[in-house]
Amino acid sequence: MASRNTVERLSPLEPVYQPGLHGQSEHGAGVTLCEAKQGSILQLTAWPGEEKRMIAAIRSVARLAVPDGAGGGIVKNGKAAFGIAPGKFTVTAEEEGLAEAFAASLKPAIGTVTDLSHGRTIIRISGEKAEWVLAKLFAIDFSLPAFPIGAGRSTVHHDIFAQIQRTDNDSFDIHVFRSFARAFWKLLCHSSEEVGYEVQ
Repeated sequence: MASRNTVERLSPLEPVYQPGLHGQSEHGAGVTLCEAKQGSILQLTAWPGEEKRMIAAIRSVARLAVPDGAGGGIVKNGKAAFGIAPGKFTVTAEEEGLAEAFAASLKPAIGTVTDLSHGRTIIRISGEKAEWVLAKLFAIDFSLPAFPIGAGRSTVHHDIFAQIQRTDNDSFDIHVFRSFARAFWKLLCHSSEEVGYEVQ
């Protein structure tokens, strides 16, 4: 049973989330799709000139040595962080409460913390065909040299804004607005049909 202070977060994907093999999967699945249910999804924004202090705060609170600059990132021990713009970072963690930890640690002179946990959905795609499927949707070079592990990119597919982080050699987390999550999930499933996909 959930504690009194815990609010259970319902998935916007529930009506269309169908575990199992789909598409042309007679010889196995080219990709695996799932919802990455992170307990904390944050955006940290440093005031001008305070970027290095914000990076230090991320290292102190989340134990993540995120590189300076947009696009650089790190994935470690169930947590991840990446730069989405100058002085702006997305930080995620499996556990809840990271927003409160940052709010207690950050001084107002450094910047702000915005809890996006109830406003974002993270969809994970992995497998040997993950780069190929994503390249159908986004005008990004998804090859490992151009998009290394930990790195993140902010982009759009038509009107759907997405932040994508590479979490492993063949795995990507796609952050989308909760209100667009179901539509994007259906699009991703359709795009994966010809290589076969498994929903876990």
